[in-house]
Amino acid sequence: MKRRLCILGGCGGIGRSLVAGALVRGYDVAVMDLKAALERHPPPPSTVAIEVDGSDEASVARAFAAIASKWGALDGFVNAAGFLVEKHALAETSAQEFDVMIEGNLRTTFLACKAAMALLEKSESPSLVNIASGLGAFVRPNYGPYAAAKAAMIALTKTFALEHAPRVRVNAVGPGAVDTAFLRGGTGRSDETATPSLDIDAYSAMIPLKRIAVPDDMVGPVLFLLGDDSRYMTGQTLWVNGGAYMP
Repeated sequence: MKRRLCILGGCGGIGRSLVAGALVRGYDVAVMDLKAALERHPPPPSTVAIEVDGSDEASVARAFAAIASKWGALDGFVNAAGFLVEKHALAETSAQEFDVMIEGNLRTTFLACKAAMALLEKSESPSLVNIASGLGAFVRPNYGPYAAAKAAMIALTKTFALEHAPRVRVNAVGPGAVDTAFLRGGTGRSDETATPSLDIDAYSAMIPLKRIAVPDDMVGPVLFLLGDDSRYMTGQTLWVNGGAYMP
């Protein structure tokens, strides 16, 4: 029987690469994303496409009810949803901007992981992977709300891991910057052709491996955490950043 995998944010840059990689490896794949993202980057016909607003509890409930109706259970879930609004120092960040970042990144993680657990618990070897960020531990100026959300995401990952052990393994991947629409505001939320918020050449020069990450760089680490090769790992964050951050 094929392993059943759901990817939230599967239309984003990292998400699309994960979908392609999972299909090649024989997974059945469901893609959840915003309506605008599904329209801009339609998932492959062999996948199950489900519209969802990850920060809305009712929308998340409907989306996972659709998965339950289709498959009955999940073997894997990846939370690749997230976005970044304009960068400001905390002193210049409005309460509304802060709330938007926390809702879109942290609340989404809580709601989606909580809903996914009910289906993962029905599998024989389930695994959940959150896509966090190096900024959740390696804090930099002007990313305050996003860094706070990702740090809390890592804390949620550890808590879910403890509360659902030994049945479900829960881990995270912490990328550095990845050259995707995320650097322009996010898939389905922005003009993906706009100028990135990061000076990619300057950033690459500071990385020991001398380049910015591309989405395919995240596929192997995520699939590793989903599979049996990581069967003795839970509550961990795998840092994938070209050597930029070495805890």
